[in-house]
Amino acid sequence: MNTIAIIPSRFASSRFPGKPLALINGKPMVQHVYERCLGNFDYVVVATDDQIIYNTVKDFGGQVLMTNDMHNSGTDRCAEAARLLEEKIQFDIVVNVQGDEPFVQTEQFSSLLACFDNPETQIATLLSPIKATAILFDTNKVKAVVDTNGRALYFSRQAIPFVRDFDPNEWLLHHRFFLHLGIYAYRANVLQQITNLQPGILEQCEKLEQLRWLENGFTIQTAVTEHINMGVDTPLDLENLLKNINKQL
Repeated sequence: MNTIAIIPSRFASSRFPGKPLALINGKPMVQHVYERCLGNFDYVVVATDDQIIYNTVKDFGGQVLMTNDMHNSGTDRCAEAARLLEEKIQFDIVVNVQGDEPFVQTEQFSSLLACFDNPETQIATLLSPIKATAILFDTNKVKAVVDTNGRALYFSRQAIPFVRDFDPNEWLLHHRFFLHLGIYAYRANVLQQITNLQPGILEQCEKLEQLRWLENGFTIQTAVTEHINMGVDTPLDLENLLKNINKQL
């Protein structure tokens, strides 16, 4: 089973323009992510639509591809990069590694790839147990429910499931809730199929692209990790990360 990690990386983020180039301990964020991937996959490549990011990756010795600047999601950018590469290299599994999580862990990659030991797995993603009520009810944090085999049933910005007989402040005492971590892996052919789908009703309601896949009958296998990465969505996130840098490196 050959694997490739694709790191979608764009400059024009509405909340943090130029985020992949933000320096952490003297290195651009995209380099931290790239180096975390090395040794965990057969191939690692950055997919970008920006010349500065392209040059930056080249300068630190990384592999990089220029992709279309009209993609709506990192998934779409990964799919294009996979198409550009499929005639040059062989890979069975594509891993979409978020470019704003410079401290992603080897253990997480291993758990994600292990899902494909089951030949029926089409897509895989990671969950982490929720341990704080504030996270449970934060609509910026995506929650997931799974079946007895760990396959995703639904993802929501709401706290799911609803624990009927208890005060919401006590829900964590009575049920194991899961936070969705935004790293995905796909069989190469499945990645191309899901990026040809039209947005569904559930996706339009929740603004979560994975619901499009579930609506169309694709299965998403999950694995559980105790590690929650310190991601960077805004300049404030970067400021907080830099304050805690010694705990992460």
